Amino acid sequence: MKSLINEITPAPSHIARAHFDAMLQFETDCWDTHASLQSGADDFILVDVRSPALYHGGHIEGAINIPHGKMTERRMAEYPAGKTFVVYCAGPHCNGANKAACRLAALGLPVKLMIGGVTGWIDEGFSLTEPDA
Repeated sequence: MKSLINEITPAPSHIARAHFDAMLQFETDCWDTHASLQSGADDFILVDVRSPALYHGGHIEGAINIPHGKMTERRMAEYPAGKTFVVYCAGPHCNGANKAACRLAALGLPVKLMIGGVTGWIDEGFSLTEPDA
């Protein structure tokens, strides 16, 4: 009996490889972001795209806050050229990071989405900053 998994035949390995390689051009994960922050890597800018209130309630240390609606050409010109923007929002139930990634790409800026967002970050056992007083 054929499983539901194989009801549609898996792609040939070379096609699957191309697909998954391409995905990594668009996404990073919480673990790689955390390790990059810990190592002091300076080739990316981590952007929390949630509202300022949520950001001030606790965010990933080292992240800046720019809600996607505030990502204008003028605003983004404040940041050094050649940096990759890594965007995140609340988690899998939120599309704010996707909207931010679209805006940044439309501005011609390199961008990756941190899959999982705050939910994924916490699930990995990483902490957020303390809420602002």
